[in-house]
Amino acid sequence: MIVTVTSHKGGVGKTVTAVHLAAYFTERFGEGSTVLIDTDPNASAIEWSERGRLPFQVVEPSAEPGGEEHVILDSQGRLGGEDLEAAVDDSDLLVIPTSPEALSLNALMLLVDDLKALGGRAEYRVLLTMVPWWNRSGTGARKALEAEGIPLLDGEIRRREAFQTAALQGVPVYDVNDRRAKQGWEDYKKIGRQVIKLR
Repeated sequence: MIVTVTSHKGGVGKTVTAVHLAAYFTERFGEGSTVLIDTDPNASAIEWSERGRLPFQVVEPSAEPGGEEHVILDSQGRLGGEDLEAAVDDSDLLVIPTSPEALSLNALMLLVDDLKALGGRAEYRVLLTMVPWWNRSGTGARKALEAEGIPLLDGEIRRREAFQTAALQGVPVYDVNDRRAKQGWEDYKKIGRQVIKLR
């Protein structure tokens, strides 16, 4: 399965999502089953892997194929034109993270419009990320997107400091010594199960 994680806005958990989808695929299908290709010029996923140890390989786009069954792509920001079309054609699914803030949702709708312009060829799902646990903004955003007919993954990734700690340590969030880190991993496991069912 090829999954591209993309967004028109930075700071919405694109790399965090790519890393943890790859971690879930590796847990589910075994060591060597999954590779994460970092196509973002910021190389955030590669830097994450270099700071510690991830259970899957993170490579540059120029790397030779290794025969992995599953590929997660951390895309560059704001794919458009031929790049977006190629992502749609080459992927089984696009996962589009967005936080529930208005500016993020505005950027999301621009990407949805770009996907619609491709004639309905895009198989995609929106993932609500960085959702505050202390208010109902996630619920409001979900209702607004559902009203627009936007396909959403069932569940959300709650805002947790543990994800930042994981990035700094170079590990998946489940290796962070924090009770809330385990809850963050449970959020991504729920999403991972749905992504696999969509293949």
